[in-house]
Amino acid sequence: MAVSEASLSTGSISTGSTGQVATVTMLVPQRIRDLLASIEPGVVASLEEIRLRLGRPVMLVTSRGDLYLARNGGITMDPGEAYLFTRDDAHKTLQLMCSGSVYAVEEELRNGYITLRGGHRVGIAGRAVLEGGHIKTQRDIAGFCIRISRQVIGAADKVMPYCIQPGTGRFLHTLIISPPRCGKTTLLRDMIRQLSNGFRIPPGGGGPGLNIRGFKVAVVDERSEIAACYQGEPQNDVGVRTDVLDSCPKAEGIMMLIRAMSPDVIATDELGRAEDAESVEEAINAGVSVLATAHGSSLDELARRPTLNRLLSWKAFERLIFLGQTLGPGTVEKIVDGISGAVVLNGPVR
Repeated sequence: MAVSEASLSTGSISTGSTGQVATVTMLVPQRIRDLLASIEPGVVASLEEIRLRLGRPVMLVTSRGDLYLARNGGITMDPGEAYLFTRDDAHKTLQLMCSGSVYAVEEELRNGYITLRGGHRVGIAGRAVLEGGHIKTQRDIAGFCIRISRQVIGAADKVMPYCIQPGTGRFLHTLIISPPRCGKTTLLRDMIRQLSNGFRIPPGGGGPGLNIRGFKVAVVDERSEIAACYQGEPQNDVGVRTDVLDSCPKAEGIMMLIRAMSPDVIATDELGRAEDAESVEEAINAGVSVLATAHGSSLDELARRPTLNRLLSWKAFERLIFLGQTLGPGTVEKIVDGISGAVVLNGPVR
């Protein structure tokens, strides 16, 4: 069944949104590229993922739900009308994404994803090749999940006033907690930008407002999603006082940056391993503020994960920002004081 694209349109669309998707579509075979070009701009603006699976319909994951790319152009909700992703498509897609050299991206294949210029990440699934009981690389790639990266300037405006210690101006140790596709990396990126450049807390509660100076920020960008470095240069705006250590494991990177760059704030994404917790504790003990993210939807869920339970029990984070979908991706559901447990912002806000 064909879908009325006008009914999905958001109306206006920013040049940045179309440009970001255009960057991604240059890395899929020409036939799929031509079909994607037939989609209305409003649908393009709502794209979050493009999923390519061998022998199955090309799926477009949007903020309004899942759609299929129709084999005759446009979009459809009927898989029988959809374009089916072929083995030749899979081969060409991989070649385009690695610029013709699969060997050059073997490390990325081992980890299950490739990061593209612009910060877009492509999850990859195929046949694992083992060496010594560990994954060495992947072969026979049959599935690609292309996640569209969009920087949202100002995404952190609502949360920044709650993350500064009154009187001292110190940035409070902050953990962003979010299920998948709720905007945690987008929020993290804009918090980094604002911390680096400096920002203003507007007047409120009888106060006159406050100008916050810029901080020296060091980012451990393990998966190249935050700054989206290309040949060492961030493609996203992460601020004027920010240093980025790209494609480095978090634990090693945090310690390296503390020693080398004397940051005021260390930022990284998706804590999960025991060594991550140890390095966060080291940073806090060294007097460096920490900004990080974690997968989850509640404190109870995080407490079931040993690494995060350790940090929560230690009360490492002074602010816990919970994201959700109540008002769409990027909704701040609440902000909690990590020491007292008090709710300091009872959302939802966006």
